[in-house]
Amino acid sequence: MKIAKKISFNKIKEIPKKLSRLPRILAVHAFLTFLVLLFFAFIIAGLVFYKYSVLAEKAKGQAEESPLQFEEVKFEKILEIWAEREKRLAGTETRTYPDPFNLPLPATSATPSPTP
Repeated sequence: MKIAKKISFNKIKEIPKKLSRLPRILAVHAFLTFLVLLFFAFIIAGLVFYKYSVLAEKAKGQAEESPLQFEEVKFEKILEIWAEREKRLAGTETRTYPDPFNLPLPATSATPSPTP
């Protein structure tokens, strides 16, 4: 007794035809489609809630928190960098920049130059 059946290529060719009818079937049964999609949305929302809320609460109790330490050396370096930037920025206020829209025209001679 053979249980395995041969794959019929005619059935495979019918799959796109059946899938092309799917939007019409879903539109005819719009309310049922809405309920199924709403059910899947609730499942996904529940999984996301479980991952980010419930599991986070469980992990919060297990983790030991060490007290935060203020690193004064790094803070001083940052203040030095900010002071240096402030000095460079203050130097740009007194500098005058040429107006790029009112440039003087280059000097041209009134007589045309002879061509050889």
